[in-house]
Amino acid sequence: MSDTDSINVHSPECMKVSQVLSRLGDKWSVLVIMRLRERSQRFSELKRGIEDISQRMLTLTLRNLERDGLVSRTVTPSIPPRVDYELTPLGQSLAEPVQALGMWVFQNIGELSAAQARYDARERDHTSAA
Repeated sequence: MSDTDSINVHSPECMKVSQVLSRLGDKWSVLVIMRLRERSQRFSELKRGIEDISQRMLTLTLRNLERDGLVSRTVTPSIPPRVDYELTPLGQSLAEPVQALGMWVFQNIGELSAAQARYDARERDHTSAA
């Protein structure tokens, strides 16, 4: 029996873990965390550096990461005001496993793509036979 066999997946704790993983696992959060891993950046830098993200989605992603304590937002009074985002220590601790997961994908992308192609071919064959 493994440690996970005794976990009640409907418990409040598991539901909370699921919510956090869902938010942190979305592609925009991962990309923001990876962009901020090296240094703080302004909103416009992040927007330019993350292909296809809308201004609204970047704003929502940064707010959620700030709410979770992973990103800090610093406003410097100037005209126009300067707003910088950086990973908190908690966010930095998350960047390492996020990077490791990304490296795993890069190392296995060929095998993943081949598996997807095999699956898609089986589904096409199954659909056309039905």
